[in-house]
Amino acid sequence: MCSPTCRIRSIPSWHDVTRYHADMISRISGRLLEARDGHALLECDHLVYEILVPGADIPSLNTKLGNPVVFHTLHYHESHGQGTSFVPRLIGFQTERDRAFFDLFTTVKNIGNRKALRALQLPFDRVAAAIASKDSALLTSLPEIGKRTAETIIAELSGKVDDFIEDAPAAAPIEDEAMALIRDTVAMLTALGESRSEAQSLAQRALAVEPEITTPDALLSAVFRLRETIR
Repeated sequence: MCSPTCRIRSIPSWHDVTRYHADMISRISGRLLEARDGHALLECDHLVYEILVPGADIPSLNTKLGNPVVFHTLHYHESHGQGTSFVPRLIGFQTERDRAFFDLFTTVKNIGNRKALRALQLPFDRVAAAIASKDSALLTSLPEIGKRTAETIIAELSGKVDDFIEDAPAAAPIEDEAMALIRDTVAMLTALGESRSEAQSLAQRALAVEPEITTPDALLSAVFRLRETIR
């Protein structure tokens, strides 16, 4: 049984788009140990849970390491070995509304949980605003999202995302700047022979460690410093 530092309980859905059952894990709290490479480690008494998280949340989660946090979770089973075995997974979000948007986003054809986690590198309200405004350029700047997929997202979700758009457009340029910084650094790393997925992970982690960086060259140097610490 979990102690007060590790609470797992079911809660009502935030929005009618969500599809959760009462017996699913929908919230978990504990001490945040790690947040990188699309996952977080959460300590609950003597247990440590691995929770998958969207890339957009990694920088803010890194500011909370060692502190109590709450994740609103989506619990599913991931198939392995061509469907011969299934592994339980938890995806964690910082708000119920983020979880609801993710649930809606994964209703788009050919976008599963893993692809959505890799693609959502911007705050969800920013992605929702891009869908509402039919901004395919921003959508195609996200990992895993090509032109055809962006058009499908807009076609299937247009008119369904208004509730997920924040009334704070002034914050968007800051996020766009960070996204452009990571994108330019990833381009330099791939030119040096790094795989795109690893380059994306390294650039995000380096920026989370040194958030004051403002140029791709500086972020590239930070990536090299990060590599030295993890060897």
